[in-house]
Amino acid sequence: MSSAQPAAASVFAVELLAELVRRGVRDLVVCPGSRSQALALAGAAAQHADALRLHVKLDERSAGFFALGVARETGMPAPIVVTSGTAVANLMPAVLEAHEARVPMLLLTADRPEELRGIRSNQATHQAGLFDAFARWSVDVPAPEFVDGDLVRDALRDPATLVTRGLAAALGASGGRPAGPVQLNLSFRDPLSGTAGFERMIVAGFEAAAREAAERAAQHPEPGESGPIADDADVYEHAGDALAVVIAGAGAGPEAEAFAQAAGLPLLAEVVSGARFGRETIAAYATLIDDPQIGGLTERAIVFGHPTLTRQIPQLLRRDDVDVVVIDPHHGSGAEYVDPSRGARVVSAARVAPEYDARALRGWLGAWVVADRALQRERSTVHEPDLEAALAPGYKERNAYARTEVAIMREPVSRELLVESVWRGTWPHDRLVIAASRLVRVLDALAPARRVSVHANRGLAGIDGTVATALGIAVTSQLADDPARAAGTTRVLIGDLALLHDAGSLLLLEGEPRPRIQVFVANDGGGTIFDGLEVAETADADAFARVMRTPQRVDIASLAAAYEWDYRRVATRSELERLLTEPVTGPSIVEIPLAE
Repeated sequence: MSSAQPAAASVFAVELLAELVRRGVRDLVVCPGSRSQALALAGAAAQHADALRLHVKLDERSAGFFALGVARETGMPAPIVVTSGTAVANLMPAVLEAHEARVPMLLLTADRPEELRGIRSNQATHQAGLFDAFARWSVDVPAPEFVDGDLVRDALRDPATLVTRGLAAALGASGGRPAGPVQLNLSFRDPLSGTAGFERMIVAGFEAAAREAAERAAQHPEPGESGPIADDADVYEHAGDALAVVIAGAGAGPEAEAFAQAAGLPLLAEVVSGARFGRETIAAYATLIDDPQIGGLTERAIVFGHPTLTRQIPQLLRRDDVDVVVIDPHHGSGAEYVDPSRGARVVSAARVAPEYDARALRGWLGAWVVADRALQRERSTVHEPDLEAALAPGYKERNAYARTEVAIMREPVSRELLVESVWRGTWPHDRLVIAASRLVRVLDALAPARRVSVHANRGLAGIDGTVATALGIAVTSQLADDPARAAGTTRVLIGDLALLHDAGSLLLLEGEPRPRIQVFVANDGGGTIFDGLEVAETADADAFARVMRTPQRVDIASLAAAYEWDYRRVATRSELERLLTEPVTGPSIVEIPLAE
């Protein structure tokens, strides 16, 4: 390499990231490594130019889920830079979640060049195509090189082409496939980096790319997934010819609520659906599906999103007397869709027939609503003081009222009290992240309709990566251009095992943001979610405890201190209520020893 020319690896890396900036990418996640150094250093230069927000993570598995959180919040992928070898394999859990949950993800995996493959070279493995079963697109890119002083730009090594095609595939904007993971496996050979004398030029290039991105955004302010446009033959038109319900699972979004409102139908919206608001919402839907005088009369189910939280929904969809319509804009692309009965009618969109009068089924909707509101009142943990007793003229009555109020404020925190309190204490500018644990099902059974921004990794419903995902959501939401959105707090409902599984993600390296995030840890000493399974009654008690419930006695306070997170222990109703009214200034862990 001439001293008058930077390394080919660095030129390629700068051009690749600059093109990502031009196409609207705002966030880059970097893990340390040698083979990926050109990309990492280019990312640092891009941040210096205020063209990208750089997030540095020590652990690739955490980095993958952090990027997943960024994409869930913004709708745009946050490219993940990792070195070769096991670093790439550690991305697999997040890749699987992104694939199943249809979240955009872009992997920039550094690799050994061709001459170092197949000879047991250090840190070299078969990482090209590692994610082929799940990736929307995967390409093995040869090492960049100069010919006559210019970077080779053939079909596989042109940065602009790679970015254009990679982003389109990740966002689900090509071929009708849903959003998901893309892998650019990028080979680099020595010298792995080198930009001496060109730093100012590189920064200027990133600044120009950022200006172009701003101009693009002004013309097209809403980047993201764009599925195929449905024709009339691919649209379900509701005409009121059946007693129908609208089911909204994860990823359903406000479209499900809008359709239910227009059709005047009960909305059975999971708490993670993004559709649990509006007067048609039925919170206690799981109970009412089993009611023969309500759910038992259902003749049609119209499904949005990916329902996963109850057994009642799949059972309803498998009933012989229920006509199932699945709304999935990507069903013709080879993507899997929700169909427990394997006989559903699958269409790309839904609408209400022009002549349909939503008042025609008022009695049907009313039966669900009346029963649901009664169950909500019965299940709610909200305490309403007895004002009549408080104002009673007699001393004994007032004294009895005071003793009752004190006892209620000293009440231990149950799962129900915890999740409903956090739900009601979360506002539209906040974010709520819910782990895969008992908590999400408890909340789903009692949370009233409320417009809350909820995130959960329900693609595969794994407990891994919850903390990292929540941090990605917290950081990007609080860096938003919209002041109202940026003012919010991210709250996390998580079990003790899910926290411990992702404890490494609590590490916030120097220079990284310390967002406003509250991690509410419901500590019941192990995996009590398995207590509700049949195995708990049939297995040997000691064996069940060791291999299923996995009891733990970790000192959560010490864990928080080790990672420099604030810590609070909350054991009573009054302590919880007081905490939820206090300002949040940074990352904190709130431990709740659950009252069984």
